[in-house]
Amino acid sequence: MTDRLNLLIVDDSPTERHVLNDLLTKAGYDVVASDNGEDAIQKAKQLRPDLILMDVVMPGLNGFQATRAISRDADTRSIPIILCTSKSQETDKIWGMRQGARDYVVKPIIRDELLAKIAALG
Repeated sequence: MTDRLNLLIVDDSPTERHVLNDLLTKAGYDVVASDNGEDAIQKAKQLRPDLILMDVVMPGLNGFQATRAISRDADTRSIPIILCTSKSQETDKIWGMRQGARDYVVKPIIRDELLAKIAALG
């Protein structure tokens, strides 16, 4: 039995996924990636990750919509979601939290800030 947290990172940018994957695996987390909201919802149901890092601006289902779907589904509502986005307006943060996110990080990601938020929720 492992005590490593399983994280799902959701971002349509291959570069962002790579950077987050690298940062989080080096910090000792097991990481699975998804590149869109629809896939994120499926992976949340199948894998039951310990935490989800969700981009907001994505084609198709955006991060707000995917967060709402995951946080309102009985099977996945207990999974904490941190929105990781370039949208830095206070209204975006408030809206994101209303969709069910537990926290909000503005890109570019500050490594120590992100790891502290994951540790607080994990």
